[in-house]
This record gives sequence, structure tokens and C-alpha cells, in this order.
Amino acid sequence: MEEIMVYTDGACSGNPGPGGWAAVIIFPDNRLVELGGGEKSTTNNRMEIKAAIEALALIRRHYSIAAENPCKIKIYTDSSLLLNGITKWIWGWLKRGWVSSTGAPVANRELWEKLFVHVSALKGSLSWVHVKGHAGHEINERCDEIAVSFSKGSAAKLYSGPAIGCGYSLLPPENIENGADSVHDKSQKIHKNEKDKFYISAAGGIVLYHKTWPECEARVKGLSNARFKKVYSKEEAEACLRAWGLK
Repeated sequence: MEEIMVYTDGACSGNPGPGGWAAVIIFPDNRLVELGGGEKSTTNNRMEIKAAIEALALIRRHYSIAAENPCKIKIYTDSSLLLNGITKWIWGWLKRGWVSSTGAPVANRELWEKLFVHVSALKGSLSWVHVKGHAGHEINERCDEIAVSFSKGSAAKLYSGPAIGCGYSLLPPENIENGADSVHDKSQKIHKNEKDKFYISAAGGIVLYHKTWPECEARVKGLSNARFKKVYSKEEAEACLRAWGLK
């Protein structure tokens, strides 16, 4: 991996209400860091922005952005507001003096300003990717788990150590799916039919197969050592189990 991969998420109960944010950062040196925090009274949007701020702040401390060839950084988020806000809308906000297109003051301005400082410092090394939430992607689901735990006041145990061995798949979404019906491998594009998909989970050495993501999610949610993956065939499932050391 020649780039830093970042996954972020936010959660809130009540909106406004108690909330939590989370980020998973995977560095090119095979180091993975989980981040998380919470606030007693906040909103989901604030937590989404906060997660990105904290992730980029850590990256800027870890790597010298002043270097001639800074590492590329890719941020995955399931928040359309965060993605559109920092890549599109912010230019209009700045031009209008932090007034929205409707003439109202921009909500959460202080957080957007903090995020913009980090984004500006990273210049062209940063890119953003939207990933569908609650769709079975392991790192995205891990972020959700961390954020929800902080929102409930029961802080999740955060991992920091080797990426290989963290307990979940490190494949980014574009290496798993391209649109709704295809995936990529190293040599060719293989079309998949969504009607054939199912999910596998492993916890406590026991492997189960699930027809739907809610069934799989109900089994693995809250289990720190559980593993899960969306697959399209028995052969793909067996290959995954072999990779997990369970076959």
C-alpha cells in the first residue's frame, strides 16, 4: 500500500444528544490506528466532521507534510454531507462569508474551518471517497461500532498496532466492488450478480452463513474478535475462510 487509508464515521442518539466519532487509519508502514471520542450533547453531522478533523490531525503529526513527496491520503466516509461540504460547498461558503446558498449562517462553521485548515495543508495529496454505510464493509462497520460505543458512554477498546492481524479485512471498497454488480481482482473484472450475494461470519471459531446483512450484523455487532464478509459464491466464501485460517 502506497497511501494512507482513512475511514471515518459519526453517531448520535437524539440528534442533538450524546454522540460519538471514530476513525481507522492504515499507514503504509503496516501500522493501524483506531481513534474515537464522544460528546454529551452534539449532532451526527458534528461527529462526522470531528472524525475527519481528528484523523487528519494525527496524520499531520505522524508524517511530515512539508516533505517534497508527501504520502497520498484517501478518506472513506459514508456521510454525503461531509464529502460534499469539504469538496464542493465550502468554496461557496468562503466566498459568501460563511453564509449558505439559502442565506443562513453555515452550521458547524468552527468545525468546517478546522477541517479546512488540515485539508489546505495537505493540498493535492488528499482525496475523498463515498462508501455506502451499513453495507457489510468491515472497516466502515468497525468505525460505526466505535462511534456508537462512545455515544453510549461505553468507550470501545481502541486498537493500535500492525494492520495485518487487526481482526478485520483491510481491502478498500473499490477493491471489493465497483458499482453494484462487479468486483476487481488483479487480472480481470469479474461481474457479480447481487441476487447471489450472501454473508459469512466467524466468531469463537464458529462460522455461520447469512442470507442478509442485518442477520450477519446482528451476530457480529459488539464482538471485538468477530470477522465477516460479503461473498457471491461458495468458492469465494471458502477462499475467505482459508485467508482467515478457518479452512
